[in-house]
Amino acid sequence: MHPMLNTAIKAARRGAAVISRASFDLDLLKVTKKQHNDFVTEVDQAAEAAIIDVLKNAYPDHAILAEESGASANLHDDNENVWIIDPLDGTTNFIHGFPQYCVSIALQHRGQITQAVVYDPTRNDLFTATKGSGAYLNEKRIRVGKRDKIADALIGTGFPFRETEGPVMDEYMKMFRIMTQSCAGLRRPGAAALDLAYVAAGRLDGFFEKGLKPWDVAAGSLLITEAGGIVGTFAGDSDYLYKGDILAGSPKIFAQMVGLLSPFAKK
Repeated sequence: MHPMLNTAIKAARRGAAVISRASFDLDLLKVTKKQHNDFVTEVDQAAEAAIIDVLKNAYPDHAILAEESGASANLHDDNENVWIIDPLDGTTNFIHGFPQYCVSIALQHRGQITQAVVYDPTRNDLFTATKGSGAYLNEKRIRVGKRDKIADALIGTGFPFRETEGPVMDEYMKMFRIMTQSCAGLRRPGAAALDLAYVAAGRLDGFFEKGLKPWDVAAGSLLITEAGGIVGTFAGDSDYLYKGDILAGSPKIFAQMVGLLSPFAKK
């Protein structure tokens, strides 16, 4: 196992320990609204601090891009290594006791995602990948699903949760109609990083969502490509990490999703 991946796993487990302890006393959580339907808890912040502590102790010169604390002071163009962290993806699920959330950690080296960990503490599912070495679930090699027709595919998505009125929701409802009529089933579990890991493991055949952040997709994207899948924008391009809109799936399902959803690509 690559030493940087090993460190990321250690960091993910450290963050997950904070989350798991808090899950027994959800009524005591202090919850703050960042904006409409977008929540942060003291657990998000404590888990992120625990993760960063592990990473910084191992690699003090590496930069950090994290959901809660943002960019570290040394995040600049000539820093070759950037850790991209979502300490608790699925916070709304977590605060309701709905067991679908995870820790997501990725390493970006010279602009490429090279290490990835997505850890689901409720199921003890550890998804890992190193660029060029395959994707794994609990140390067992995983591959994207074999279904080749979108009519037979189970597809994951994410609903708009900040902008629930106006053009954003109108556009999503059009996509929802198209995909519901085209696939075998549409699911919205509520944690994009874990949804992407499920695509890598063949539990979902594809995934699409708009308005995501790098920490939502960085780790999951490497899991998928290392599992034989494709990740891109709605237009099928590769610049999805900072663009916010993402499609993912096995090669044939990905191509069919692009055919259906490319009209909704960012101009």
